[in-house]
Amino acid sequence: MSTAEQSSVNIGRILVLTGGLCGAAGVALSAAAAHLGGAFVGTAASFLLMHAPVFLATGLLGANRTLRIGSLILLVGLLLFCGDLLARDFLGSRLFPLSAPIGGTLLIAGWLVIAGSALVRTRS
Repeated sequence: MSTAEQSSVNIGRILVLTGGLCGAAGVALSAAAAHLGGAFVGTAASFLLMHAPVFLATGLLGANRTLRIGSLILLVGLLLFCGDLLARDFLGSRLFPLSAPIGGTLLIAGWLVIAGSALVRTRS
């Protein structure tokens, strides 16, 4: 197996792991929102749950490099966006100024890169 193939397998495993962790965190945070309240917790839970399947699919399919890059951009955006919302509810402060808007912008960019990955030819 070449180094590029090994790297692709490793990224695939990381993305599947990420999908599972996002799904688990989303379910746990949904329960926390239902029992403890907190509008930001519920929003973070929804975002985690809606993005978990993307990481699973990308990790399992790993169609091309552009798709994987888009998924990694989504991951960073999700961490910033959800992290900021959770910090507001649990810590009473933000992660850092503009962390949620930066995270949201990265989420949009990640989805656009994923859409663009459909236009990239894969090498045979």
